[in-house]
Amino acid sequence: MRHNQAFPRLAGVLFSVLAAPGGPSALAQAPPAVPVRYTEAREHEVRREVRLSGSVESRTVSLVASEVEGLVTEMLVREGERVKQGQVLARLRTAPLDLRRRAAAAELKEAEARSKLAERGLERARDLFSSGAISQQQLDEAFYEVNAWQGRVEKLGADIARIELDLERSAIRAPFTGAVVARRADIGQWIELGGPVVEMLAHDDLEVVVEAPERYYGSLKPGAAVAVTLEALPGLEEGGRVGGVVPRADPQSRTFQIRVRISSAGGRISAGMLAQVALPVGEPYRATLVPKDAVVADGKERFVYTLDGGSTVSVVPVKTGEGVGSWVVVEGGVKPGHKVVTRGNERLRPSQSVRGEPLEYPLP
Repeated sequence: MRHNQAFPRLAGVLFSVLAAPGGPSALAQAPPAVPVRYTEAREHEVRREVRLSGSVESRTVSLVASEVEGLVTEMLVREGERVKQGQVLARLRTAPLDLRRRAAAAELKEAEARSKLAERGLERARDLFSSGAISQQQLDEAFYEVNAWQGRVEKLGADIARIELDLERSAIRAPFTGAVVARRADIGQWIELGGPVVEMLAHDDLEVVVEAPERYYGSLKPGAAVAVTLEALPGLEEGGRVGGVVPRADPQSRTFQIRVRISSAGGRISAGMLAQVALPVGEPYRATLVPKDAVVADGKERFVYTLDGGSTVSVVPVKTGEGVGSWVVVEGGVKPGHKVVTRGNERLRPSQSVRGEPLEYPLP
């Protein structure tokens, strides 16, 4: 919607032209045609909207915890810093784990040697048992010896794998791409198993949470397209969709919580911002739409310029209704198919000569 300050002075301007020396003959020296862009008014199905206030939230908020205990030796991020999934956030001291891995590796080496020795002993025991030199019990003991050392080898291998996993977990990584909003640990601090390290949120996975009066509950459907504006970002209108309606009313306010999925608009929208959500309610109806850029405001009055035969313009007062994306419902003398000026209409006057070119606006 555009504002026009020249329109109230139109009568004075026309009087000056008629009263000037030469009278109407001065019109012969009219200025050249003004270039403008125009768009055809359309008929489209719309629904009545209700505007509700809400707050932007991240759909993914996480208190990143440590999977092992240890002493913090490095904190690699600060509040407000954006990180990628898998990026190291902090490191714990690994010297105790390194020593345990070396000790377990040495034990594994011994166990593997004894396991091979037991296997050779089992082969000899089988030969001796075949010749009757040893009893069945002695053969069984040789067999159990092999199994025991093989079990020991497997256990030590598992111990080393667990230690190596703990070494890997000593580098605490971001579970998703997002931003650090708080540090819960610092260098020199002892972290218990499951202790918090940082708090993160996904800055590209946002939603607006609004409380809708119960009278609108039956009209709100998941997947419905909505328009979102933000107090901190005037002029920005972001499209969104109803992600879900929580089917439980607040017992005091009798409102239902609605969650609207939106994008971050290239990082311009952040969690915590105040938002206005235009929710469609009621039954759909057919209406005449023009681009919002076509509507000119003069105080409380609203009007559009229409092309007359493609060479001059006329002023048509209108009443505006629901906004539908970049379009708006109008009532008055504008009908579907009328060419309304959408560019260059700020300084136009009635009957002014224009040179129009079409400009397309995508329908919602």
